[in-house]
Amino acid sequence: MSIPKDQKVKEILQILDNLYPDPPIPLQHTDAFTLLISVLLSAQCTDERVNKTTPDLFNLADTPGKMSELTVKEIEEIIRPCGLAPAKSKAIYGLSHILKEKYNGEVPQSFEELEALPGVGHKTASVVMSQAFGVPAFPVDTHIHRLAYRWGLSSGKNVVQTEKDLKRLIPKDKWNKAHLQIIFFGREYCKARVHDPAKCPICSVYGRRSLEKN
Repeated sequence: MSIPKDQKVKEILQILDNLYPDPPIPLQHTDAFTLLISVLLSAQCTDERVNKTTPDLFNLADTPGKMSELTVKEIEEIIRPCGLAPAKSKAIYGLSHILKEKYNGEVPQSFEELEALPGVGHKTASVVMSQAFGVPAFPVDTHIHRLAYRWGLSSGKNVVQTEKDLKRLIPKDKWNKAHLQIIFFGREYCKARVHDPAKCPICSVYGRRSLEKN
């Protein structure tokens, strides 16, 4: 017999709380600006690689003012290990100038203003709003998208729909924490490849049966 979705969510959140009662923010940063840059660099790159790369960048420039004094080429050379360096370096250079000139060197605290910055999409803005400013948000990357589908919490059509589904199912005051918990759970128990649902603490109980061979 299928379990009601609201009960399923409640029990999944309890499992996550037991495993990750106080999940840390994966990307190393010291303030909203360094978090913004780190999240931008994490696109199609692992957090581990970003954390190895950003110290060199932030030692040179850890504020919009200092970053805007570097050239695009200088930024590109440092961030090359993170991939997509030409596009990312232009975005970092451009947004640093905007923050310096328009926002007095501060990172704006609204989704609209963040998403208007070069290289900053909704997911990046959501991470900054939730992790830097404590505003309830639910950033959905491909990993959270995958898990939400596996657990039958979303249709899996796209990340936009997954975000809507998770926001509807999970209490707002738990969004920021649950987002991090799901990331850590996915890395440890529910990987994209070589995933055995029978050994997964959540998929073994609440997963889609059609994924047993995934």
